[in-house]
Amino acid sequence: MLKVNSLVKSFGGLLATDNLSFEVEEGEIHAFIGPNGAGKTTLISQITGEIKPDSGTIEFDGKDISRIPVHLRSAYGLARSFQITNIFHDMSTWDNVALSVQAQSGHSFHFWKDARKDSILREPALVFLEQVGLEERADILAGQLSHGEHRQLEIAMALATRPKMLLLDEPMAGMGLEESKAMIEILQGLKRKLTILLIEHDMDVVFKLADKITVLVYGRGIATDAPEAIRNNPEVQAAYLGEGVVSA
Repeated sequence: MLKVNSLVKSFGGLLATDNLSFEVEEGEIHAFIGPNGAGKTTLISQITGEIKPDSGTIEFDGKDISRIPVHLRSAYGLARSFQITNIFHDMSTWDNVALSVQAQSGHSFHFWKDARKDSILREPALVFLEQVGLEERADILAGQLSHGEHRQLEIAMALATRPKMLLLDEPMAGMGLEESKAMIEILQGLKRKLTILLIEHDMDVVFKLADKITVLVYGRGIATDAPEAIRNNPEVQAAYLGEGVVSA
């Protein structure tokens, strides 16, 4: 589904992505871990087109997307979440997802018609809210939702674009225990239905969800393997995980 080859990105003297190559198979959850400053978010931003790489190629679903704009990558089936949630706080939960449905379908709002009564937008939006457990919060203003619910809403908005692949940048960030459990259940429900590239600092979550893990250190991939192999890799232990986390 995704093939990255010899990707390089620097900011002045800082090499954020160092000749990085990897592949993500269709239907798998591929997690990227590494210390702060390892280049994880920069990598996602290059895949989505928000940052242009200095060199290297990115292929998605058989297409070279290395130099095409963000909106075309979205149209091809890429969707992402951000470290900080990106939603419309003064609109209802339902309206937020309906906007994503409209963006994906190309359906136009009619000037003299109330879009909130348009079943072409509303009915699919409710389905996506159900997928993330927010159907009972559909009419609540998004600004009144909890932090964890904001994260769930952002996932629903991404799903409404009917992506082939989700790029999730720290979806558990700032969550409490119960909120994290809810998000894990959502992502487990999406497993095998979508291809997911996951950046996450919570190692328990990573090892629970991921089919493969790539470890980044200073923009360089030092290992890519199944979770247990990563857990037991001496180079990974020395560079990032630490004995306590590895044996958890």
